[in-house]
Amino acid sequence: MNIDLLGKVAIVTGSTQGIGLAIAKGLAGSGATVVVNGRKQAAVDAAVAKVQESAPGAEVRGVAADLGTAEGCQALVEAEPTADILVNNVGIFGPQDFFDTPDDEWQRFFDVNVMSGVRLSRAYLPGMEKKGWGRVIFLSSESALNIPADMIHYGFTKTANLSVSRGLAKRMAGTGVTVNSVLPGPTMSEGVEGMLKEAAEKSGKSVQETAIDFVKAERPSSIIQRPAEVDEVANLVVYVASPLSSATTGAALRVDGGVVDSIA
Repeated sequence: MNIDLLGKVAIVTGSTQGIGLAIAKGLAGSGATVVVNGRKQAAVDAAVAKVQESAPGAEVRGVAADLGTAEGCQALVEAEPTADILVNNVGIFGPQDFFDTPDDEWQRFFDVNVMSGVRLSRAYLPGMEKKGWGRVIFLSSESALNIPADMIHYGFTKTANLSVSRGLAKRMAGTGVTVNSVLPGPTMSEGVEGMLKEAAEKSGKSVQETAIDFVKAERPSSIIQRPAEVDEVANLVVYVASPLSSATTGAALRVDGGVVDSIA
């Protein structure tokens, strides 16, 4: 199986670290021209260098823009007017009790996790349809299906990703453009490491050991009984972004280590 994305332009939002950076590296390694995005120029520049180092000879560009705002989305579109592949990866998360989560925090999560993908899909899908080929991928989460009691505001946004993705797949029916969601489970990104750092220090264990303990305690249905690595998530995204996935659309594709206890 050969994944060849030569001649394709791929935009990966929120790709200065973690899963997004791994996806950017994977797409560049498969021949795509990759556009990296983050809020801060220094972080974007560093990510561009990392992607270029991982895929020598790849064309990599960067756009600093806050995609949690309409203005930030517009700035990205103005800098990169067309795309063949759009990976709506940017997102925020963090535990907070329902009764302690104010309206503005619900709105912030919705703006970043949902509206960024809505706005960018609206901007780029018409061009893909005109070409007769395109890929839009939303990074959702197993939390879209297993809503965490301590992150209801987060789980709600990830469920919304599934709704938008499925609806857009139907809207683009017969055009050669596919729209899918990818649902990671607990993954060893910098964000998760930061969330577990304090617990690791208190227990005297490594962050990796603490992450395994977290999965076993908080996601006991996990079949792999460990967090995934970012590259394991990126591998699925790169396949879905490729011509090889042409019959896959409107799907919610899990790379959650079996956390969601379902046979379908």
